[in-house]
Amino acid sequence: MAKKSRTKSASSSASDGVGPRQPCPCGSGRRYKACHGNAAGETPYIVRTFEGLPGECDWVALREFVPAGTAPLTLEADAYDGEAADRTVMVASVLPGISPAMVRNNGDVWMATQVAHQSADPSRDFAEAMRLALAGEPGSSVVMAALPRAGPRLQDVVDLEASFEVTVLDGFDFWFDDVADTDGSVAATLENLNSSIDPTARLDSVEAAYWTSVGTKEHLRWAMPHDEELLLTALSRLHVAGADRLNEESRLVGSFRAHGLLVPVWDLPVGTGASALEEPAAAFAQRLGDALAATSPLAIEERSARNGLANRQVTIR
Repeated sequence: MAKKSRTKSASSSASDGVGPRQPCPCGSGRRYKACHGNAAGETPYIVRTFEGLPGECDWVALREFVPAGTAPLTLEADAYDGEAADRTVMVASVLPGISPAMVRNNGDVWMATQVAHQSADPSRDFAEAMRLALAGEPGSSVVMAALPRAGPRLQDVVDLEASFEVTVLDGFDFWFDDVADTDGSVAATLENLNSSIDPTARLDSVEAAYWTSVGTKEHLRWAMPHDEELLLTALSRLHVAGADRLNEESRLVGSFRAHGLLVPVWDLPVGTGASALEEPAAAFAQRLGDALAATSPLAIEERSARNGLANRQVTIR
């Protein structure tokens, strides 16, 4: 298996005299002394967990705030020593029992992004969960006995040329697509699970922007791929120009960091809905692009706005 071979490679290379300043044999790209050659032998911390993957921003959304969503995942044919060939793999926000991955009765592999376990590099955790699922029996769930300290990351096994298309769902009905509800227990379980979900929708006009309703408020959370400093500067320019609103009654209230990306958040009036945001979001994306391209120094008001935006940030990951 991939994990075993990678671990063996790192171990044997170290014993053959890998210097502390040489690249770590695990493939992390860091020096050996700062990775598996340190005293703790910990997995190196990765800031942008999903960088390089198709749909990086949507990976962040599925991981952090989409309650129920799925996306088909295309693996390299030779991933996991060929075990991924001709296998159907789906990424989901959550799986039954908070399982990291499972094998369906038909052999399909499902992998979850919102899980209890988390090392310094969730991309490596997810790749290991998939490896275990690919080797599992139909109808089984993966148990992560320990987090991997070596082995491939998602970026090593996913087809980087394939698309990553997220479908936001109203509930967890897909969990039971192949289960016969003979006694009504499935329906009862779904009613309980689905009642806890805040309505959510992904916009079509822009990438990785998700509307949600939490009852008394509506929000738009938009995961963006831009460098944090450049994005904050651009948002401050738009704020001073009165151009940071999506519509007349919306308000940019701040942002949070997740996996190396910023996710700006807008408050919206109740009753706005997702469809009403399509054109305003596309127009905002154009204004943001222009602001990102601006090179003039910030004016005093813009610097003040930037400080305010920076102070209203929360770091999730």
